[in-house]
Amino acid sequence: MLWLRGLIFTALVPAMVAFVLPLTVDPQAHRAGGFWNLASIPIAAGTLIYVLCLIRFLAAGGTPAIFFTRPLRFLLGEEPASLVSSGLYRFSRNPMYVGVLLAVFGQAALYASPRIAAYGCAAFLVFHGVVVFIEEPHLRATRGPSYQLYCRTVPRWLGWPPRDRN
Repeated sequence: MLWLRGLIFTALVPAMVAFVLPLTVDPQAHRAGGFWNLASIPIAAGTLIYVLCLIRFLAAGGTPAIFFTRPLRFLLGEEPASLVSSGLYRFSRNPMYVGVLLAVFGQAALYASPRIAAYGCAAFLVFHGVVVFIEEPHLRATRGPSYQLYCRTVPRWLGWPPRDRN
């Protein structure tokens, strides 16, 4: 049942944000062809990143559903009881968002679409706001010192983990 909830969450949230909405933003989008076809690489990479992260969440006993969707947990599931910090989560505290953005910006390039690129920038700003003002405070409150250490050792978006200076 957990896998089914993970798939439902995927269809309703990241698939909509990464694939349906970009083409809604620019319904005239069509492949630019030639060199632009290389943009399929970040689209595939973003999709793979999301799938690998989804598997981590499912293995931890939850789905990526954010805590405030609990009233819909019968459909979307809910976050795992423990912090997911292995796999790609060693390099980014938010690799799912990074994967979705890679897919969106890959489409912006594939279709040579300034509209989809602008949508990608707006999506990043929304993601950043959700992470900073909603997810991180929730995780600090529910995971305590383990999350604080995680924040000190793993970057929010991308990069090699910084050395813990404390």
